[in-house]
Order: sequence, then C-alpha cells, then structure tokens
Amino acid sequence: MSSSADFGRRRILALTTIAVGGAGIAAASVPFLKSWNPSAKAKAASVPVEVNISKLEPGQLIKVMWRGRPVWVVKRPQAMLDALAQHEELLRDPQSVEPQQPKYAQNPWRSIKPEIFVAIGICTHLGCSPNYQPDSFSEHVDQVIAGFFCPCHGSGFDMAGRVFQGVPAPLNLVVPPHKFVDDNLLVIGVDQEPA
Repeated sequence: MSSSADFGRRRILALTTIAVGGAGIAAASVPFLKSWNPSAKAKAASVPVEVNISKLEPGQLIKVMWRGRPVWVVKRPQAMLDALAQHEELLRDPQSVEPQQPKYAQNPWRSIKPEIFVAIGICTHLGCSPNYQPDSFSEHVDQVIAGFFCPCHGSGFDMAGRVFQGVPAPLNLVVPPHKFVDDNLLVIGVDQEPA
C-alpha cells in the first residue's frame, strides 16, 4: 500500500473523528446551556403586570407584586401634590438626581401622571416595607401630613418617595418602569415610550 493511500485514509479518519466529536460536544452542550435559561416560574415572575386603576380613589394605595416585590400605586389628591414643594429643604435628594427612577419620572412628582405615583414599596436602607401614612405622617416629620414611614429603622419618605434627611435610608424609593395604556390601565415592568 502506498504512503499516499495511508495519508488519505488517515485524513478521512481524522475528519470523521473531528465531526463525530464535534457533534457529541454540541449534543452534550444543549442540556447544559438550557440549564442557564430562567425557569418558567422565573419567566412568569418577570413579566409585566397590568393594573386596572379605574376604581382607585384619591388618597388610596393599592399594592401589586412585580418580580417578587411589592409595587405601590397611589392616587395622590391635589393637596398631596401641592404639599410636595413645601418641604424640599428637608429631603436628601429633592431633585431625584440619583438614578432611582426612569428618566420620564425624573420630575417633581417622580411619575408620568402627577396624580398617579408608582414605586417599589421597599425601603432603600435594609429592605423593609414602609407603611403608608396618608394623614398621620406629621408624627415623624413636623408639618408633613402624608408620607411613607419605615418602622424598622425610622426612615421616612414623602409622597413622591423622596427620602428625608437624617434617616438611615440613603436613597429615594425606586420607581419601576411603567406606562399607561389608557386612563384606566397601567402596566408595570414596561417603559413609557418617548413622547
């Protein structure tokens, strides 16, 4: 047998071995790569949440869950909105400079619509859930009627979720991405499209 025939046979065997080995590695990798994908439960937990706000009364707070966290939706009456500008000197970040909200909510109300406030109901200190105090918050901050008070370590937030100075919480409450489909339907977990 000639050496050129041996060389050709070796070449075919080498190519066959590479092809079979590559197919085996690819087949073995599929289950491994699939294990990196989030589970169906995780996918379900991260989907946007629709909230019907048609029956939300002025001053009322409703809570929904999104990504395993409580999200508050509050319908602020005009008196609450007017009061937001009256205590800015007491706040740590009154202009919402820290990136705790989407750009479209970086305004005095920290919301798309002034009357509808959406925030994740978790204190930015150690993750407790503050209490909504629509008419008794002045027990914690003099002359501020409404706000959110965290009973764990005494942090306080105004009705735009802005943190007061001198409390343990370092940042304003987080405003999640959200958008309005119409006047009655709010979607949490999806960004408002630019106007």
